[in-house]
Amino acid sequence: MTLMSNLLVITLVTFQRSLHKPMYFFIGNFSFLEMWYTTVTVPRMLKDLRTGNKTISSIGCISQFYFLFSLGATQHFLLAIMAYDRFLAICFPLRYTNLMCRSTCGQLAAASWIAGWVSISLPASMMSRLVFCGPNIIDHFFCDFSPLLQLSCTDTWLNEIIFSAVAWTVILGCFFFTFMSYISVVTAILRIPSSIGRQKAFSTCASHIAVVGIFFGTVIFMYIRPKAKNSSPIDKVVSVFYSVVVPLLNPMIYSLRNKEMKNALWKAVNKLKRT
Repeated sequence: MTLMSNLLVITLVTFQRSLHKPMYFFIGNFSFLEMWYTTVTVPRMLKDLRTGNKTISSIGCISQFYFLFSLGATQHFLLAIMAYDRFLAICFPLRYTNLMCRSTCGQLAAASWIAGWVSISLPASMMSRLVFCGPNIIDHFFCDFSPLLQLSCTDTWLNEIIFSAVAWTVILGCFFFTFMSYISVVTAILRIPSSIGRQKAFSTCASHIAVVGIFFGTVIFMYIRPKAKNSSPIDKVVSVFYSVVVPLLNPMIYSLRNKEMKNALWKAVNKLKRT
């Protein structure tokens, strides 16, 4: 369901000319990211539940760790860019077309992907150098940071410092940038004299704010804590939420709360019926 719904969003954004706008370009990027993000953990989890064979190689575990967190970091950067896009669209509507031209959108999207991949390289490299002595049983359904550290019989203080520094920089940096962007957006919307104009502006941003609130709330709870090595049983519940539930809900939130997306979907359906 997650793959199909996100693929539907990508298809609509690609082939419906009415959606060839910066906001939907970033939504398409976000859906493409979500497809890979959920693929890192969910297929493996379903296979383990079905077969009962829950073993994973050390290389496979570190690879899963790297891809999960690099895609997660990219998600943070994309959400910040999407908030910046809404800030320009509502606060500077007359200059928006020039400020968010096609080349600028492409550069911002590429920068978010590159930053996501690069930011996790050092923590993943440090994790691959740890020695795991046994019993080598991960108290989780994927190779998360804290459960892996608990398996190591070597000193992990440097891993904790580096991972915490990256997590705090990426998560809190993107969160505050996104938060300030939407504060400016809401302030600008409240100044719109027309109630219809305010309603239209709020409907455009409501889905973005919902996604930001759900995603940032869960990852801040998980990774912005004094002791990253500490974990509790509730962590697995929260992990299911941001790795499984949120990627499924995101395309539904964007589609159901966005009039242009719904119109594009009905046009595509009617076109298929005529053929």
